[in-house]
Amino acid sequence: MASIDYQKPHKGTLKLAVTGRLDAETTGRLWSQAVRKVAETQPEILVVEAGGVNYCDGAGVALLLRLKHTQEERGGQIQINGLQPRFEQLMELFDPGRMDTSEQKSASWITSVENTGQLTFRLLQDFKVQVSFIGELFVKLVHALTHPGNLRWRDTLVIAEKSGANAVGITALLGFLIGLILAFQSTVAMRKFGAEIFVADLVTISLFRELGPLLTAFILASRSGSAFAAELGTMKVNEEIDALTTMGLDPVRFLVVPRVIAAVFVMPLLTMFNNVLGLIGCGLVMISVGFTPAAVLNQIREAAFLGDLFGGLVKTFVFGTLIAGIGCLRGLQTGTGASAVGDSATRAVVSGIIAIVIADGVFAVIYFFLGI
Repeated sequence: MASIDYQKPHKGTLKLAVTGRLDAETTGRLWSQAVRKVAETQPEILVVEAGGVNYCDGAGVALLLRLKHTQEERGGQIQINGLQPRFEQLMELFDPGRMDTSEQKSASWITSVENTGQLTFRLLQDFKVQVSFIGELFVKLVHALTHPGNLRWRDTLVIAEKSGANAVGITALLGFLIGLILAFQSTVAMRKFGAEIFVADLVTISLFRELGPLLTAFILASRSGSAFAAELGTMKVNEEIDALTTMGLDPVRFLVVPRVIAAVFVMPLLTMFNNVLGLIGCGLVMISVGFTPAAVLNQIREAAFLGDLFGGLVKTFVFGTLIAGIGCLRGLQTGTGASAVGDSATRAVVSGIIAIVIADGVFAVIYFFLGI
């Protein structure tokens, strides 16, 4: 057992007489008592009589160091008398030393600058990799289009089926719901002005120019972009991509180009499904508020022109390229570990959505200046 006796021989001095074993079991009981006593008295000089300590492990050394640092932080003095040499060596070994507050602040400031620099460097490196990948992908796409016999058409069709045909259901459902909700909300507002018939104009133009391509791109990015990243990421973790490189096969031409071509071709078709189902949802709402089907069809036909439809479809080619390219790039960048594939899929979805929104903003500016 261990014990501590507290004495105050004169004002400003506190003496702690420690005896027995300072181990993990006994130190925990004495720790709070000793620290509280020192905090209450706040002595200028703390004297620790440790001659009666016959055993001291890491826990006991931690208690002595805590008392020492408490006194030093307060500006007081501490004397540890009678401690056996072997225990003094332990204190010297475990004592981290007194840290200067100014040095801590300086180190914290340096760490902040270092972290900012590392983040900037990683962003620039990622941008460099993306630019390099875009250039390589463009060259391989041009080669595939000029030499169609070298393209793996069977794999491309399988990927197109998974990305396009299997996504028709969810795309049509969301298109129908978006058209229905948009028409219903617009009808509530237009009714105040007696202009419910113009709901068809609003929904049609919105779907053709913006919502149709954008929603379809979000669906494809969430569904196919993450799938591309997961597939290539799994291959990267299993070292299958390294095996392709060893066999002299280019991973970009062998894996990325078919996925990009498949995504570019299915994106406009899915957008058309989205638009058609959105118009059906809009028509159902307008029929429910009292318009005839013929009136709704005439209004939809007069609301939009081919330029509106093709202006939206042009975006889909760019969106499809971005989704497939970013998904494949994140897959090729997959690291090691159990969570690497999941991280790549997440990065593919987030990066794809951000790229889609930025590209849509660029298209908006271009169409504005072109008067489209």
